Amino acid sequence: MSSTGDMGSGNTLPITTRKKRIIGSTGSLQETYGGGGCFNEYYHHNHRWQVSTNGRSVICRRIKYFLKCLIPRKNKTNCILTVFMLIMVIVMFTKYIRMITYGDHVANDEDPIVIRRQILDETNLENVQAPSIWRNPKSDEHYGCIDRLGGETRNRSAPTNGYILVHANGGLNQMKMGISDMVAIAKLMDATLVLPTVDHKSFWTDPSDFKDLFDVKKFTTTLQDDIDIVDSLPPHVAGITPHQKDPISWSMACEILSLLRRQKVVKFLHTDSRLANNGIPDSIQKLRCRTMYEALKSTKEINELARKLVNRLKQNNEHYLALHLRFEKDMLAFTGCTHGLSEKEAGELKALRYGVKHWKVKNIKSMKKRQQGNCPLTPRESAIFLQAMGFPSSTKIYIVAGEIYGEHGLEDFKEKYPNVSTHSTLATEDELKPFKDMHNQLAALDYTLALASDVFVYTYDGNMAKAIRGHRMFKGFEKTIYPDKRNFVKVLDQLDEGRLSWEDFSLQVKKLHANRTSSPQRRVAGVKPKREENFYANPFPGCICDTRYID
Repeated sequence: MSSTGDMGSGNTLPITTRKKRIIGSTGSLQETYGGGGCFNEYYHHNHRWQVSTNGRSVICRRIKYFLKCLIPRKNKTNCILTVFMLIMVIVMFTKYIRMITYGDHVANDEDPIVIRRQILDETNLENVQAPSIWRNPKSDEHYGCIDRLGGETRNRSAPTNGYILVHANGGLNQMKMGISDMVAIAKLMDATLVLPTVDHKSFWTDPSDFKDLFDVKKFTTTLQDDIDIVDSLPPHVAGITPHQKDPISWSMACEILSLLRRQKVVKFLHTDSRLANNGIPDSIQKLRCRTMYEALKSTKEINELARKLVNRLKQNNEHYLALHLRFEKDMLAFTGCTHGLSEKEAGELKALRYGVKHWKVKNIKSMKKRQQGNCPLTPRESAIFLQAMGFPSSTKIYIVAGEIYGEHGLEDFKEKYPNVSTHSTLATEDELKPFKDMHNQLAALDYTLALASDVFVYTYDGNMAKAIRGHRMFKGFEKTIYPDKRNFVKVLDQLDEGRLSWEDFSLQVKKLHANRTSSPQRRVAGVKPKREENFYANPFPGCICDTRYID
């Protein structure tokens, strides 16, 4: 895709790639774009302090003169000064000899002064930027705090108020949030939680069960002092038909508790976003985080492969950026975003959206939604965003996503950032064989690699983005960049139309995102729960404490 606002040729982003070569025995510098060929002439003209070619004879004459001064005299001060000056001359002479010796070992076409300048130029181009683009936001006063207090340990001898069956719906991270909420509900109601079942009827129809995704033993032992967890209903209630409930609001908690005591077994059909973000006791908020970050650990098989892939990405202590590029078929169909796609592809997505009954909104205007900042960034937009933020083209990038939709896929992205990996390219065929068609297990793999990355960037504020962002904040406010898409696409369109230079565009993008790196910012309650910041996207306050005061 071409862009009239890009620097250079129509479809080339302005990545600085000036190549230099050294020519001739004089070591003059020549650049591919011209200029710099007179560097040595300029250098020697402006540095006349250097020792001339007949420097040896000059130094010898000066040494003879200084030796005369060593004859004993009454003025001892002059003698001391003379000796000091002689020492300085010897040091300078030694440095001169060493420089000549070094020059003899350098090839005729490698002037050491030019090489030094090259090193400085290359350092200024990329390495100087590295500390800032990879550096985490300041968070010295903050730390994760989810340990339970002594009085919060459950009374194991107390009778249960009933049994809760949980069917976790949606994708992996939606299920994790739902299960964490259901653990909190079981605690609030003094109920027993039956090991959750997971959704097999979502878009990807993944056959994975709870035990295929999570370490069951870790789940039960981590929460054993909080709630009672059983694998299945015990015999004395196994014959009871569960009362099915599709909860709308947990403001009806008293009604549900009464129902649970009466029916003994209640099955919740939908578990996502059923617990409020704010106004909940700290002990319950900490329990939600304990479940999310400690109890819901992936299986041994997923974690072992994740460790291998992280090691491959971090070999030679290299940095890598994880990009949640949610430009996938299901998300594009659901949101109705078709920017950058062909008419045929847009028609295919529309047909899919109308074919899924529980996707309520059908008639969507793609351009309007993009301008509102409600669409995932395209691969091209994502590449331009990263470049404007200062990430060099050599950046190692791991794509946290499934198959990128569209005829061109990642082509536009790879044109600017060729060093791209996915779990499909980073792992071997044999390593991936156990996870074939297991989309939730592969999502768990991607989650772990995103969590271990040096920088995480997401292009759509979905459940995975929320979960990873909050987890990275809990770990120590590790750098996570979330684009201001509404304003970004506005300035990007100005760039494409030629109304904004690259320099001004890049400056505006950096300013827009100066405070969007997941630095410590307290979650604030909104007028409506749907309009306020999600608890799992920012667990501060609740699961993160500030040393300057107690929450």
